[in-house]
Amino acid sequence: MLEKQRTYALIGHGGSGKTSVAEMLLHSAGAVNRLGKIEEGTTVLDYEPEEIKRRGSIQPGFFRYLWNKNPHYLIDTPGDNNYIGDISYLLSAADSAVLVIDAVDGVKPLTRKIWNEAKSRRLPGMVVITKLDRDRANFDMAFQDLKDKLGIRPVLLYMPIGQQQDFKGLVDVLAGKAVMFDGSGGMSEAVIPADLADEAQALRETMIENIAESDEELMEKYLEVGSLSPEEITRGLSKGVASGELVPVSVCSGLENKGGRQILDIIQDLLPPPTAHAPWISAKGEQRSSTPDAPFAAFVFKTLADPFAGQLSVMRILSGTLAPGSTPTLANPERGNSERIGQPLFLQGKEQTPAKEPIGPGAIVAVAKLKDTHTGDTLCDEKAPFVLEKPQLPARLITFALAAKEKGEEDKVFQAVNKLLDEDITLHLFRDEESSDILLSGMGQMHIETAVEKARRRYKVDVVLKTPKVPYRETLKGKAEVQGRHKKQSGGRGQFGDCHVRFAPLPQGAGYDFEDKIVGGAIPRQYIPAVDKGIQEAAQRGPLTGNPVVDFKAELFDGSYHNVDSSEMAFKVAGSLAFKAACEKAGLKLLEPIMLISVFVPDEFMGDVIGDLSSRRGKVLGSDSQGGVTEIKAHVPMAEVLRYAPDLRSMTGGQGTFTMEFDHYEECPPPVAEKVIAESRKQAE
Repeated sequence: MLEKQRTYALIGHGGSGKTSVAEMLLHSAGAVNRLGKIEEGTTVLDYEPEEIKRRGSIQPGFFRYLWNKNPHYLIDTPGDNNYIGDISYLLSAADSAVLVIDAVDGVKPLTRKIWNEAKSRRLPGMVVITKLDRDRANFDMAFQDLKDKLGIRPVLLYMPIGQQQDFKGLVDVLAGKAVMFDGSGGMSEAVIPADLADEAQALRETMIENIAESDEELMEKYLEVGSLSPEEITRGLSKGVASGELVPVSVCSGLENKGGRQILDIIQDLLPPPTAHAPWISAKGEQRSSTPDAPFAAFVFKTLADPFAGQLSVMRILSGTLAPGSTPTLANPERGNSERIGQPLFLQGKEQTPAKEPIGPGAIVAVAKLKDTHTGDTLCDEKAPFVLEKPQLPARLITFALAAKEKGEEDKVFQAVNKLLDEDITLHLFRDEESSDILLSGMGQMHIETAVEKARRRYKVDVVLKTPKVPYRETLKGKAEVQGRHKKQSGGRGQFGDCHVRFAPLPQGAGYDFEDKIVGGAIPRQYIPAVDKGIQEAAQRGPLTGNPVVDFKAELFDGSYHNVDSSEMAFKVAGSLAFKAACEKAGLKLLEPIMLISVFVPDEFMGDVIGDLSSRRGKVLGSDSQGGVTEIKAHVPMAEVLRYAPDLRSMTGGQGTFTMEFDHYEECPPPVAEKVIAESRKQAE
């Protein structure tokens, strides 16, 4: 049974037609009786209100179905850059990948990024070129992109007969026959049209050459005889696909339900079973084979919220077997606890079906209401601990401040959004100690907006999104020797602390350095740490903008004290006064955070993007073009790219992607600094 089982992920850029292809496959397999449409909000895999509103996937969809009585587990992954942050987790659950390419737009930069992620996990794959029925569909362009932009060796198994409004059938290149579609989703065998016969024959010869080149033994036979038997072709093709040398290609129209059965056959015949998966590697470097007789282990790669079942932990069974009704107790080594597993559920869109038979490696199942198990955890046999090495997540690209519409409901907002974090591990929620803001980081502006929409809908909280404050820093311009003297007499015991301190700037990133140069007991030992503490506390709110003052040295070299009136508090205040005096005497300059940004765009947008980065005070570090995609690296002030994602999307027609991380601080140009300081003082009034 496992040899006939398939677990695969549908991948591709946003708008490529993945969900429509998934609907077609499910309909062709008899798993759904109606072909849903994204525009009408009727697809079985996009069911969240936010998905229906945006007409696109924002979370993965799962469906178990049967093809020729064999179980297939489908993972429909999002394709928008806002929602693909956890794709490494989703691909960890798959044995293969089905890449969906749009015949109108071909391969985009994001397509390459997603395909490379699949290849980095060594997943065998196939390609589906869809939307052959659309205006401007260009099969030749899309097919050529596979070679030129993805660098793969495509094996075209089915070529289209006509395209755009004339897309009416397929040529089975290997079998040398045609399949014609009727108006109701059915099809019938036919002779290859005369105008395509020569091309089909040439494609078949190219296919056999590619298959032969992927196997040394077959290559020898092909060179000697000039042909291969059908069995050798099938065996060589399967071997080439498994190794990643060859990538089978088919074509379809998801919306018109044309070509689904052929894709299902390729998935069944050429993509690998779970038993062919390489051994799983634990965080400690241990191996676990993907077989039913190995100790049980399952990786929780996604968490979903169901309005009826509650929290669902979606997991891929790595090894061993899970028997329905057995309610085993499994260990969660990472959390140091154990979980009693209830009824495993097969996911079919938003519906769940209880598993009735034992399930083994490759199965995607959900378990409800686990006590303390989260996305990224491994559940395993208590006697054979195993923790799968977690995939890496990309850096978050954008941060917004969250505020409550009604004052006093900040904690309610924090708790509501916090409940979303298990479902979406690419979100990061935290409080900023400097500003006391609630900050939410994610993969893009739309990602953050969607999370806030979901929190509003589910938990009835009014959340307001604000652009976060840029974490500016201040630093000393020069050296200063100052006195900090605190003297207060108000009846009874007074307060007295006196210190002389030399301040000097330090190199960028050096931090803060305090040096005790007191000699002869000018200040008693027990009061010296208080001076240090007073300086550090005062430096947390700089005079210019209220941001921390960094990268300076304080040298305490003299002072005086009073036997009765001196105290730690008095010297702490004296240290604070000394720091403020130094800022006034030495002067301060404003530092702004500089981000390292890497932008990936089609070559034709390179000039526009570089010009835009320059207009944002960016310094372009270089560019590199491969396969029609240019990577541009630049240093850009954070203040200029807080909302870069929608701007890049608009500039490149949705084809540009980027990554961004903090790099260093630089002095803020005077005109910019003056504006920031003025705004800061206005807000403080």
